[in-house]
Amino acid sequence: MKFRKKPVIIEAFRFYVDPMPDWFSYKMINSEAITYNCDYRRFTIDEAYCVIRTLEGDMVANGGDYIIQGVNGEIYPCNPEIFEKTYEAVEGVEINWLNN
Repeated sequence: MKFRKKPVIIEAFRFYVDPMPDWFSYKMINSEAITYNCDYRRFTIDEAYCVIRTLEGDMVANGGDYIIQGVNGEIYPCNPEIFEKTYEAVEGVEINWLNN
């Protein structure tokens, strides 16, 4: 059998490129995401990384990788090349995961 993925809207940002959204800051407060070398004055994008605790184990997001918040509020990293092949921007949609 073949299956098609259901269209879902996610939130994402590029780690160490875009401003960190509130939902990611919340994950950091809860130790679900730990950032390293994230002082822009001292470290380059190649030195910054983040460890994300997932149900499948710890995953690493490097500077420039996308960090995605899924439909259940879970977060995980995604390589930019894969992200850009898989997702497209959606305008005018506001999601508030903290109230779900």
